[in-house]
Parts: sequence; C-alpha cells; structure tokens
Amino acid sequence: MGMRVLLVEDDVLLGKAVRTGLEQLGYAVDWVRDGVGAESAALECDHAAVLLDLGLPRQDGMKVLANLRQKGYAMPVLIVTARDQVTERIEGLDCGADDFIIKPFDLNELAARLRAAIRRYQGRSEPQLRYGGITIDPATRRVTHGEDTVSLTAREYTLLVHLLAQRGRLHTRYQLEQALYQWGDEIESNAIEVHIHHLRRKFGKDLIRTVHGHGYFVPGDPQ
Repeated sequence: MGMRVLLVEDDVLLGKAVRTGLEQLGYAVDWVRDGVGAESAALECDHAAVLLDLGLPRQDGMKVLANLRQKGYAMPVLIVTARDQVTERIEGLDCGADDFIIKPFDLNELAARLRAAIRRYQGRSEPQLRYGGITIDPATRRVTHGEDTVSLTAREYTLLVHLLAQRGRLHTRYQLEQALYQWGDEIESNAIEVHIHHLRRKFGKDLIRTVHGHGYFVPGDPQ
C-alpha cells in the first residue's frame, strides 16, 4: 500500500537499498540517518509508519521510540535492527514498537509487515481495501472497479488508497501533498487537483467530493 514512510537508518548502502525498494513498491520515503533527526522528522511530518534502526548516531533508536510514544506519537513504528536478543525485542515492544524485524531481511517481507502495521493502525483486519465497487489489493497493487482492472499511476494509486482508508475525513491540499510526496520532490501547484481529476474520470465524479476552500473527502458510505 503506497504511502509516505520515514526510514531511519545510518548504514548508507542499506538505506539506499531499502529506500529504492520501497519507492519501487509505490512508497514515498523520507530517509534520516540519526536519532535526533528521526525524532524531529516523525513529529513534524505526516508519515503512515516509521522504520527505525536501533544503533543510531546522536540518539539510540530505543530512546527515539520511547520519546515519541511519551509525546503521544501514535503512528506505527517498526524496529529494523541487527540486534536479535530476546531482551531487546521485549524492550522494543514494551516501548511501543508495532513489530520487530531482524537484519538481514527480505524486502518483500518488510513491505508485508509494513502493510500489516498500517492496516492494524487503520482498524482494518482484511488485507484488501474495499469501497463500493472498488477493490484494492495492496500486495499486488491491483485495483478493480466492478469487473474491470483500472490502471493508475503511482501517485493516483497512493492518493486513492489514502482517501479510501480514511473515508469520511476531510483532507486539505497540503495534507494530501504531505501523504504523496517525499522530501525533495517538486510539487506543481495544481498537482493534487490533476490527480483527483484523473481519479474522478476513472471511478466517477462522485467518488471524491470537494469542500471549496477547505479540501477533499470520500464519503463514509458509498453513494
């Protein structure tokens, strides 16, 4: 399920590999390499989840996790580390981690655990996301509308997932930009409007509603 995630990893080669792999799966990835930067980035930006290494410069990952939870940070945090002691896993889970992944790992497993953590946070038990006649399979990124498979760009897919997963909630244009784009991306001033226009053309004009001057939303129940 493509969304914006925060990657905290000080190993440059591993960080590049994970970021590239997740981007190929449709995620927007913000990457920081130390614990102090990780805490700031998590609190300042809107991420669907955090992938957190433990052995970090400036501040240990376990301390980052504890600080975030103490400050009320509620998003999923998955610890990704070479530390495989049972005591470490217990401490991490007790500090508020949603999952614990040991290096080296398979990228597809990491992505599956990431999808599961985001799904649990959203209160969904079923892997597929359904709304009216629309069905999204995050594992394969296949989108169907009725009997037809619908082709979407990476950003259209991410926007659709974001809106359907949070149906009934009003999103400003800035909030949608935060969900779709990572640091360094150039964002056209009308980018969100263009993506929404394309989604309406593919799924019907009533799927995404506009509240002029405020933002966009998908109704809580299909009309």
